[in-house]
Amino acid sequence: MKRLIIASLGLLLLAACSITDKSKSPAFDKNVKWALLPMENHTETPQAGLRMEAIIETIIRVKGAMSLETYPASLTRDSVFEPADEKTVENAIAWAQKTGARYAVAGTVNEWRYKTGVDGEPAVGVTLKIIDLQTHKVIWDAAGARTGWGREAVSAVAQKLLENLTGSINLK
Repeated sequence: MKRLIIASLGLLLLAACSITDKSKSPAFDKNVKWALLPMENHTETPQAGLRMEAIIETIIRVKGAMSLETYPASLTRDSVFEPADEKTVENAIAWAQKTGARYAVAGTVNEWRYKTGVDGEPAVGVTLKIIDLQTHKVIWDAAGARTGWGREAVSAVAQKLLENLTGSINLK
């Protein structure tokens, strides 16, 4: 009986798992200008990049970035038929530099869906990076994936994952 209980608990823990890798965060100046670039969508889910951008924008603002500009929707190609791609991100970096931003937040969405099966668990996989626009170097990056419970929303799972990934980012 004891083994059955332990095995059941182990299965429950695996049902909503996540994996993350992130680099150590330097101290960022919250008073400089930040730019949020379009997120590349490598999924079959239309506008997954836009959904991730909305969550990241809020998280970065809550962390204290007072001056955060988002890449204008009129310039992005993330739509049902044309997701943001590497060329769009390159153009967005040039835009961010013209606005005088110091840091740019970029990333990719690798998974954003409900798994097939009885419960249809939500699954999210993303990467994030912060680019120092003065040196053109990535100074912080992270990658992670997370699944949720059958009744959770993909956006809820994504928000938990993104909060975990950005938890070490320190704005002073």
